Amino acid sequence: MTKPIEFVFLADKPELIPTLANWYFNEWGTLANASLEDFTQKLGDYLNIDKIPLLVIAMDGTTPVGAAHLRFHEMSIYPDKEHWIGGVYVDAPYRGQHIASALVQQIVTSARHLGVKQLHLQTEQLDGGLYAKLGWQEIEQVDSRGVDVSVRVKAL
Repeated sequence: MTKPIEFVFLADKPELIPTLANWYFNEWGTLANASLEDFTQKLGDYLNIDKIPLLVIAMDGTTPVGAAHLRFHEMSIYPDKEHWIGGVYVDAPYRGQHIASALVQQIVTSARHLGVKQLHLQTEQLDGGLYAKLGWQEIEQVDSRGVDVSVRVKAL
């Protein structure tokens, strides 16, 4: 029997920054026009447990298998939308096992604990994909850095 997926904060496992930076760079580096070093440096901002920004990692034993973060102001075109979930990523061999849904729930739980009343996100899945299934409501679709995205909200 395999152990269940566990969730830890990046603050508790800072040695995983290079792994996460590689994931994010490979997934979004071109879109973000950012280097691996940029992602590595930025992840240093997420070494928090009880304040924003923070990052949650899904662990299969000692192996990191996914991550998601809670941050401020993901999209500059929405200065009034303060709290965002982002960087939801699951390593390819672990996809299709509901880890992304569990990561989103972990971020929602952390946000509630920190007094956040509303969370936002953007997704390239214009039908909302996973987020629509989890109850996130679309605000609108916009162009973000040359990519059409669905901007969504969830009241906590």
